[in-house]
Amino acid sequence: MENLRQFYINGQWVNPVQANDLQVENPATEEMVATISLGAAADVEAAVAAAKSAFPVYSQLVVEERIALMEKLLQIYMDRYDEMASVISTEMGAPISFASAAQADTGRGHISTALEALKVYEFERQVLNTRIVKEPIGVCGFITPWNWPINQITCKVAPALATGCTMVLKPSEIAPLSGYLFTEMMDQAGFPAGVYNMVNGDGPDVGAVISSHPDIDMVSFTGSTRAGILVAKAAADTVKRVTQELGGKSPNIIFEDADLEAAVTAGVSHMMGNTGQSCNAPSRMLVHSSVYDQAVQIAKVAAERVQVDQPTKEGMHLGPLSSRVQFDKVQGLIKVGMDEGAELISGGPGKPEGLQTGYFVKPTVFAGVNNKMAIAQEEIFGPVLTMIPFDTEEQAIEIANDTPYGLAAYLSTGDDERAKRVAGQLRAGMVSLNSASQNYTAPFGGYKQSGNGREWGEFGFDDFLEIKGITS
Repeated sequence: MENLRQFYINGQWVNPVQANDLQVENPATEEMVATISLGAAADVEAAVAAAKSAFPVYSQLVVEERIALMEKLLQIYMDRYDEMASVISTEMGAPISFASAAQADTGRGHISTALEALKVYEFERQVLNTRIVKEPIGVCGFITPWNWPINQITCKVAPALATGCTMVLKPSEIAPLSGYLFTEMMDQAGFPAGVYNMVNGDGPDVGAVISSHPDIDMVSFTGSTRAGILVAKAAADTVKRVTQELGGKSPNIIFEDADLEAAVTAGVSHMMGNTGQSCNAPSRMLVHSSVYDQAVQIAKVAAERVQVDQPTKEGMHLGPLSSRVQFDKVQGLIKVGMDEGAELISGGPGKPEGLQTGYFVKPTVFAGVNNKMAIAQEEIFGPVLTMIPFDTEEQAIEIANDTPYGLAAYLSTGDDERAKRVAGQLRAGMVSLNSASQNYTAPFGGYKQSGNGREWGEFGFDDFLEIKGITS
């Protein structure tokens, strides 16, 4: 078992002030693979003090110096890319092919995109007799999740480094291996001591201290809406900036003039990806009633083609859910769907045949769902798709927007004007037309209880900058 008990503070690997071990579980084998230590307030205090001390120097580095440091980080990341894919596969069960092609690639994507944005970003401009200057906000606190671990670390750390901020990171204690490996990369890259600090821990003892700390100027949180509310409340007393990327229950509207086979099959595939553990997953498939029955049959076939297997095997199958807690939650909501009277089309409760060890689940599709059911309103965070019929364009928009969330939306239609018209009425931060994929330069974030602020590319810079006007 790997010993990962140390934290990274002020450019050094240090022991926690007080030992508090937590074992890290491989969700495919239920075996313990590493030991971390859970930090406490004293560890956060040391990390924040280091970041605060480093800020006056790092914030004044010229852009070319920050570019050089980030280029070195990107090279190190690529040199250790396969290691990153491997630890992500181990810590949260992502199949190794998916971990390499998608999970680990997000780290590369966010570092390189922030780097390219930095090379052309305008930190100053003149408006009449006022010079408008964008300056780094200060010390930032990052609290990141387990489902796309290096994605959420790098889409916060990279723009913070680019804009001249210093930071304290708390990776998820459920999937901390990728955060530890990334911290080794940061150390190798040679950033000045204190610019980047990492403290493992849980929400109550580390996350809450980061959120409320008076010397942290901005906190960026990714996770559940419930936890995001707690972060915002903790941050309120110090009036710090808070950005949040929270939950989702994203609609996928399929009109009768769409390529039905392609749209439904793509929707099922997208929903099942990462074992359904994506905040922007298209979890509600809204289909025009004239083609609904046909769509249900296509979805059944598509779901039954989805394979579930060990993450160590090559191939684009699904792995397990990330933890026993997540497994129990998903199993409970599948049962709720059945109790509510939804029609089970594929999958259902229990584990797939031959996979009794590990937190594996069956790819599941429910039809006959209405939008008031719990499975249509709650974020299940597993490979569970709900299918809802609609009769008119207006009804589709109404159902799509009838959720506390507003992260993503998807729609398929052969009518370009309708696509434009409907996209403009969907209360979501991101809309994908006809299965188009989002790139790393597009803004990522949502409306309503899906959070506030935007990440990715140049749009990810805004929350790390203060705007100053100098008039002469």
